[in-house]
Amino acid sequence: MTQPSNGQTYTAESITVLEGLSAVRKRPAMYIGSTDFRGLHHLVYEVVDNSIDEAMAGFCDRIVVNLHVDNSVTVRDNGRGIPVDMHPKEHRPAVEVVMTVLHAGGKFDNNSYKVSGGLHGVGVSCVNALSEYLDVTVRRDGKVWFQKYERGVPQEQLRCIGDADDTGTMIRFRPDEEIFETNQFQYEILRKRFEELAYLNPGLEIDFRDERTQRNDVFRFDGGISQFVADLNSGTAGIHQIISGSGEADNVTVDFGLQYNSSYKEVMLTFANNIRTKEGGTHLVGFKTALTRAINNYVQNSDIPKKLKAKLSGDDVREGLAAVVSVKLPMPQFEGQTKTKLGNSEIAGLVSGIVYERLNVFFEENPKDARAIVEKVVDAYRAREAARKAKDLVRRKGALSDNALPGKLADCQTKKPEESELFIVEGDSAGGSAKQGRDPRIQAILPLRGKILNVERTRFDKMLGNREIKALITAMGAGIGQDEEDIELDKLRYHKIVIMTDADVDGAHIRTLLLTFFFRHYPQLIDSGYLYIAQPPLFRVHKGKFEKYIKDEKEFSGFLLERIAGDLEVRALGCAEGEDHVFRTSRLVGLMNKINFLREKTSEAEQLGIGGNLFHKLLAFPTKLTQHSFDNGEWEALCAYIAERGYSATMEIADDGLESRHYVIFDNGKGHRTRVGVEFFNSKIFKQSYDRYASILEQCGSHEFELVKKEGTQTVSGIFELLEAVFTEAHKGINIQRYKGLGEMNPEQLWETTMDPERRTMLRVTVDDAAEADELFSALMGDQVEPRRQFIERNALAVGDLDI
Repeated sequence: MTQPSNGQTYTAESITVLEGLSAVRKRPAMYIGSTDFRGLHHLVYEVVDNSIDEAMAGFCDRIVVNLHVDNSVTVRDNGRGIPVDMHPKEHRPAVEVVMTVLHAGGKFDNNSYKVSGGLHGVGVSCVNALSEYLDVTVRRDGKVWFQKYERGVPQEQLRCIGDADDTGTMIRFRPDEEIFETNQFQYEILRKRFEELAYLNPGLEIDFRDERTQRNDVFRFDGGISQFVADLNSGTAGIHQIISGSGEADNVTVDFGLQYNSSYKEVMLTFANNIRTKEGGTHLVGFKTALTRAINNYVQNSDIPKKLKAKLSGDDVREGLAAVVSVKLPMPQFEGQTKTKLGNSEIAGLVSGIVYERLNVFFEENPKDARAIVEKVVDAYRAREAARKAKDLVRRKGALSDNALPGKLADCQTKKPEESELFIVEGDSAGGSAKQGRDPRIQAILPLRGKILNVERTRFDKMLGNREIKALITAMGAGIGQDEEDIELDKLRYHKIVIMTDADVDGAHIRTLLLTFFFRHYPQLIDSGYLYIAQPPLFRVHKGKFEKYIKDEKEFSGFLLERIAGDLEVRALGCAEGEDHVFRTSRLVGLMNKINFLREKTSEAEQLGIGGNLFHKLLAFPTKLTQHSFDNGEWEALCAYIAERGYSATMEIADDGLESRHYVIFDNGKGHRTRVGVEFFNSKIFKQSYDRYASILEQCGSHEFELVKKEGTQTVSGIFELLEAVFTEAHKGINIQRYKGLGEMNPEQLWETTMDPERRTMLRVTVDDAAEADELFSALMGDQVEPRRQFIERNALAVGDLDI
């Protein structure tokens, strides 16, 4: 870790003000990139980046990030603490200036921080403006200071709340639901970011906790970038020792590490001031240039066999390479507000010089490792040459030479790509139905036999030798290659390429293999909107001459309710006599939908450790509980209310010296205790459930019902019991067929449900975040087993229907 310079001060005078905070809430995307999940997570990055800046300056070695059940976040560090003295120009405490003024921070004078990754001082003030509330606690100069904000507006003066014997900053904020389309943080997205930060800052510990799921990861990597590269290659055999190096020039620090492995996949991660530059930039250009130059120089000048002497390209020297490049510079220039590409032109030369020099030294000192690397890259060169010859064989020989097309392709009659559709179908059985049921004028069918090759684990030249992939490439007619210019989209024969597989596990696997192929080798086709996934129905419901195809479980439930609503009547026994206590037709459907929603939320509460019985008793409390209910007279009322229902309630205050947390302990008298953080009552789960529960109670008066049906009347106690009784009635008298394979449909059914342009539903394949998609395909389809195992463990509980 970098140690602080002697005599360096960090006070209110270090805070430079560029302009006032304005328009952030009006146009948030201008400041954080978007208001979807990316912008939401960006808020956390901005707060954590401030703590990272303290770590890079040598003042912080521990950061704790805590996700709470109401989707608020606490970030705390043991840095110096934001200055709290009066700002000389603003005449306000410096911490308030930092929190409320755009472009205010300690990052502009290059004294408080030599390098920083913050949003040029915009960061934390933007987080404040876009949060329902933000609390800042500063431990500094022997005191603890606190201030609260709501939507960027101070709610009180900065005040001293106690004494402190250490330093640090803690910020807790809750993103504003009025701003963000989604308000639920994803653990894995944040986890990945914090893991990277720990690798890039050796000696820094990041403790990441999620109270929603009780997950906890602690990251600390004293080995730094070398350990990062080793872990990237953990599932694949490295062919030499890790090469790493660092250097500094013109106040720019460069660190890199690399190692070749036995696979064919290239993994290169680049960072600028700890920010992951997903689109690369000048530092990546410099690294690639140095690597190619150093290896070519060694090949030409060293005493190696003639068979290994070849002029190698950049693609040749990066096959099977795992590399990490990190630069830290005083004035970074990022292309785009969300920092996905570094633009400083001088960095390319600096990185290139440092990497080239270190590689030359390594090659001279380690001839055995250098020889292994040369053999690896020359092998890649030969494979590329073979692939270059092979790809010409699978190119379409011209727009009209259909005799070159694969024999199993049932082509369409039209030659206009914008009208043409290619259905990639699993197996000969489904292929036969599709060929018979299609519109031959515009629809072509290409049946695939078995599962295609997993291109994530296969070298390019081997992939081109696969019969199924060769047929697919030839049918599309756009060429193939490892460079973007090799793909000629203007020669693509179909502007709708549709993956049509079964709904079972094998169909899902084949669909994934095809998506991997298109993502890796035809990203332009996806970007142009030419790739689709067919949506065959999941159910066929029939009775006599009646027949209906239903695409999924949600639509199926809706159909059942609509079907039975006219034949059933529900009477709410808790209501006074009158029409309002009777539910039929649309009123019955509305009531069942409310109950079904509440059942889903109850399941979410149970995943947080709050039993359904207790949850419903809290929903039935006469007033809507909030996280502030326990500071006033409601607490006594809740204790009395819950005691009458078999529980006792006690308050617990957990204070770790920096943050004071309030919990309510519910005891059912049989030894089972439930510990609930008070912020739960500010969560969407509780607030939405309370509103729905109150609405049901207002409509029905109680949870006692009579279900009136043709054969008689049934008394039902409980809203979920009523829901089950209604669905049981809805299933009677109809035949339900659940489809697992396309082969179960005859040609007419397949046309009506899946292929008819007038009636079908299809999903267009898009890539919102290429870097995230790249990581997911690598994890699920790559050589390493561990990422797949972790993915399965994380998502096992989310499986609805398991096909064994």
